[in-house]
Amino acid sequence: MERDRIKKAVVSAFLMCILKGMDFMRNTTLVIMAAGIGSRFGGGIKQLEPVGLNDEIIMDYSIHDAIQAGFNKIVFVIRKDIEDDFRERIGNRIEAMAQKQNVSIEYAFQDLNNVPEGYVVPNGRTKPWGTGQAVLAAKEFLHEPFAVINADDYYGKEAFRQLHDWLVLDHEDNAYAMAGFILKNTLSDNGGVTRGVCKVQEGHTHIVDVVETSNIVKVDGNKVEADGVELDPNSYVSMNFWGFPAKEGQSPAFIKVLEKNFIEFFEKDVVTNPLKAEYLLPTLIGHLLEENECTVKVLETHDKWFGVTYKEDKPAVMDSFRNLIEQGIYNKDLYSDLV
Repeated sequence: MERDRIKKAVVSAFLMCILKGMDFMRNTTLVIMAAGIGSRFGGGIKQLEPVGLNDEIIMDYSIHDAIQAGFNKIVFVIRKDIEDDFRERIGNRIEAMAQKQNVSIEYAFQDLNNVPEGYVVPNGRTKPWGTGQAVLAAKEFLHEPFAVINADDYYGKEAFRQLHDWLVLDHEDNAYAMAGFILKNTLSDNGGVTRGVCKVQEGHTHIVDVVETSNIVKVDGNKVEADGVELDPNSYVSMNFWGFPAKEGQSPAFIKVLEKNFIEFFEKDVVTNPLKAEYLLPTLIGHLLEENECTVKVLETHDKWFGVTYKEDKPAVMDSFRNLIEQGIYNKDLYSDLV
């Protein structure tokens, strides 16, 4: 009797290993939003600024970490007017590397004129409509669970591992995930930043609210403020690293949510602020949370974020990557450990 019980337990464990392996073979896509104009960077294309020992850009490290974590498709969301520069600076090189890793590369184009049917671009508007529109620009390439990141942010390896491992599991259509960074680990020494500040109930792992907060700065050493209001430096914040589920081969349900709310955005926000209104993922998800239309699991990471928000940030970012290489976290030849 005991032998039969042990035999069943061994068979059960073996089957679970097989199923777990199958889960981790599921396709997953990373959408990289790289269409931002970078006004605070003082002009130019900050996403293409070299920061590594061999002139790698921040995006190189995100692509490396994503492939290492198991993502097998990457979609670049860019503007048509930077396509040539983008392909020359990173696209052609990444395509060659990705082909060896059986990772597919796609390009989507965010365009100011891509607005809901029946609506027009307000006179004087020059800026695309924000991160929500960026994801919509990639919808034709999304037929599997996917994650979204900014092109000019360094997230660290842990965040990519956690998001990928979450995506390959089964979830309800309205169950989302977010890499949760600690506010004090995401600030710039050179000016204010915008973060989606999240509220999480004590002892829980899901967000109950997210508020897009501008002008967050360090004050008097350890204090953090936004327009004079003190913030908890240990709060979770969104760095636009989101995960959305999908059934294999089907369009993610979140795309329909984006399309529906994009129309509402034009009906409300664009009417009141036609030149500057932005359709932002943290704002949308905060609204969905208020209406109990989704859940968002926080996947906690203590990696230190860094990015080039201002030109003055670049030397510190270059030093940070040099330190990561010295610590053995990355090879000097970045992609050599993927071969």
